[in-house]
Amino acid sequence: MYNLDNKVAVITGGNGVLGGAIAMGLAKNGVKVGILGRSEDTVQERVEEIKNSGGEAVALVADVLDKEKLISAKEKIEAEFGTVDILVNAAGGNMKGATITPEQSIFDLDISDFDKVSQLNFKGTVLPTLVFAKGMVEKKKGSVINISSMAAQKALTRVMGYSAAKAAVDNFTKWLAVEMAHKYGDGIRVNAIAPGFFIGEQNRSLLLNEDESLTSRGETIITQTPMKRFGEPEELQGAANWLAGDESSFVTGIVIPVDGGFGAFSGV
Repeated sequence: MYNLDNKVAVITGGNGVLGGAIAMGLAKNGVKVGILGRSEDTVQERVEEIKNSGGEAVALVADVLDKEKLISAKEKIEAEFGTVDILVNAAGGNMKGATITPEQSIFDLDISDFDKVSQLNFKGTVLPTLVFAKGMVEKKKGSVINISSMAAQKALTRVMGYSAAKAAVDNFTKWLAVEMAHKYGDGIRVNAIAPGFFIGEQNRSLLLNEDESLTSRGETIITQTPMKRFGEPEELQGAANWLAGDESSFVTGIVIPVDGGFGAFSGV
């Protein structure tokens, strides 16, 4: 379906729920994938999962905020599979101190946690791009796919630090798309995917009770989502595969919502 055979991809946060689903979707279409994450156990687990499904994968244990380790990861995947064609920046997350609970106000923000969330989500997108996109520049071809969030586009309660960082990712996506096209031609494209609400380990307790029923916040989200459900991680694969392949060769600088209509709905 997609012209992706023998392409090489790095997925930061590929050991996570959403990054892992994207990695699996690419691998099933013939892409040789590097799973990059900080936890060796979960990285290796994802690699084995992909291999067991018939794909090719390599473990890249590195922190997206450590440039030297990213360079080592780049050298490892190039030695194993060759130059990187696709970079998916899926590493990210939130911290308690960078959220504002209903009982708190903005003045309760933990600026240290805010800094950490900003670093992880924004700098953790920029730095891997600086490392892995160099090979794309050399051959004047490649696709960078950043993982943003609908929290970047709409004001959501609580997730103040995460929303701000993902908004920066949106801006960086558009800026870098223009920069790459102007300086290196039309072969290097930069786009983003903005997931709506998906259940992951970090937000499970916010959206679901122990008996799997919806919390009040979960109910509000479902009410505001025209499709009346949360997304499944595999539902990110189509957008990622399309952006990674040549079928989207005239597409750059966009942010694609995968949100069940959440962003389109006014609530009325």
